[in-house]
Amino acid sequence: MKKYNNKINVIGDFLSQERKKKGYSKALLCRKLKELGVNFDRNEIYRIENFKMSVKDFELIALASVLEIDFNDIKNIILDKSTNNKVVTE
Repeated sequence: MKKYNNKINVIGDFLSQERKKKGYSKALLCRKLKELGVNFDRNEIYRIENFKMSVKDFELIALASVLEIDFNDIKNIILDKSTNNKVVTE
């Protein structure tokens, strides 16, 4: 499995911060995502936020939409990191 900086995804912390900023529980976020046709359960949100689950492109789009996240902010998660970060395939 490919990893970036030894993590399965790069948005875990950012997603958690944005969800909490909105005052959304994991369950509420799941309900809002379901309205867009993307099914998650609370455990999956936990796993994403704790870098234990990857995120598919359509899931990222839905998460960004529900949490009103600008894609430039997501892009900057990677671009703002030091050059020591690497993609690793296991």
